[in-house]
Amino acid sequence: MNATIAITGAMEGSPVRPDLDKGLGLVGTIGFGAAIATALIYVAYSIYADASSAGVQATTYLPFILLFIALLIALGFEFVNGFHDTANAVATVIYTNAMPANVAVVWSGFFNFLGVLLSTGAVAFGIVSLLPVELILQVGSNAGFAMVFALLIAAILWNLATWWLGIPSSSSHTLIGSIIGVGVANAMMHGKSGTAGVDWSKATEIGQALLVSPLIGFGVAALLFIAMKVLIRKEELYQEPKDGVPPPLWIRALLIFTCTGVSFAHGSNDGQKGMGLIMLILIGTVPTAYALNRAVPERYTIEFHQNSVAAANVLGAAPAGGSDVVAARKAVTSYIADRKLSDATIPSLATVIRDVDRQVGEYGSLARVPAAAVSNIRNDMYMASEAIKRLGKDKDAHLSAAGNETLATYKKSLDAGTRFIPTWVKVAVAFALGLGTMVGWKRIVVTVGEKIGKSHLTYAQGASAELVAMGTIFGADHLGLPVSTTHVLSSGVAGTMAANRSGLQMSTIRNLLMAWVLTLPVSIALAGGLYMLFARIF
Repeated sequence: MNATIAITGAMEGSPVRPDLDKGLGLVGTIGFGAAIATALIYVAYSIYADASSAGVQATTYLPFILLFIALLIALGFEFVNGFHDTANAVATVIYTNAMPANVAVVWSGFFNFLGVLLSTGAVAFGIVSLLPVELILQVGSNAGFAMVFALLIAAILWNLATWWLGIPSSSSHTLIGSIIGVGVANAMMHGKSGTAGVDWSKATEIGQALLVSPLIGFGVAALLFIAMKVLIRKEELYQEPKDGVPPPLWIRALLIFTCTGVSFAHGSNDGQKGMGLIMLILIGTVPTAYALNRAVPERYTIEFHQNSVAAANVLGAAPAGGSDVVAARKAVTSYIADRKLSDATIPSLATVIRDVDRQVGEYGSLARVPAAAVSNIRNDMYMASEAIKRLGKDKDAHLSAAGNETLATYKKSLDAGTRFIPTWVKVAVAFALGLGTMVGWKRIVVTVGEKIGKSHLTYAQGASAELVAMGTIFGADHLGLPVSTTHVLSSGVAGTMAANRSGLQMSTIRNLLMAWVLTLPVSIALAGGLYMLFARIF
């Protein structure tokens, strides 16, 4: 929509830009500030309560200061993610007059909040598994803090830059690029090839999801729009909205439903990325309380022992005279990092499994593991889980189908003890993402609503793009894959414009493509440079 149409639209009966300047009002602003204060107090109290129940005694304040700063940055990333991606859910309902802008962003924020609270956590640990195993195993070290600060700050900087320019870009791409940058920099600092610092099989899997999702958005939205034109012959559905006039009730209900679905799906998928990083921060600073899941059911220890014995038997009998656990750990860590199976890998993994089982059995449950042993047991459990995941894909391991199934069952026991998300972490991220949707959304909304196509967004186009975005994100969430809400929705709008032969504003499309192409290399370079800097400072 160009400036001439915007100025003369009211006189000619054409659509004009909706009111995007009406804020939350005094009551809303006070409530917004109160929600932020409540969330921060809740986070502080939750950490205090968890640390106290785990018997943590503060001997120095430095780790807690670093924890507070790191949590603020992590929640800041989710806050920026919220207002950067709000447009994906609300642009269509705003530009079709289905909801006023100030109501739409609050509505979207609430359902983003619910989406985070009800998420599975699968995406959270999918993101974390991209990080170099040696950094995950030492998240409480200086290198671990440098890693977390570098990747979060790099992601925030790129998100803010693209938001300022009004360009919809992918927060998922940005965060994944930052993780890759840290991994490459860490490998190079230790004299390895840059490619050795990243789990490229997982990165490829995630990259394919991020690449295919916008193509799905464009193609399926276009097909759905064409199908609607053929099957639903109601002229008002394909007409441009009139200034201030809401759509017919059934169309309005459909548009609000899709806005709700995309908001919920965005919270469910994107909110998990911050959860995984917050858990790394907590494990690094307060391992006694967060390295192991102390809330596992009572039957866990018995089942864990049974699964451990079965897994160790699949990998081979215990060597005569025992074996060196320290050497076994090194061999397994080397296999995960270098992805090279040696003669020592499988027996070393069996040794680690038996040693973890012995320790858990001696303590009686994960809740009774003393502070001094928590980090070591957690690292051994995480390392065994990652090694089993890689063995399942390694043809050189020559494991039978039954053996792989036994190892997969044991891996679930390991993950239940190490890959968990406390309720308060979900609530904190939900607040950050939900509140973030209520500010700063105008720049991206204008781009999605006005600058992708040459004509005003119609009811059918908005509904088609949102339905496809909602379905794609829910599907990816079920598979534990991060996808870009921005990419799917923006490409969906472009697909409906192309299907309607409305024409595309190529300058905007070029900016979108440039941002999509540059996001990975820029975030990789930013995060890598920041990691090298922070590694020298910490």
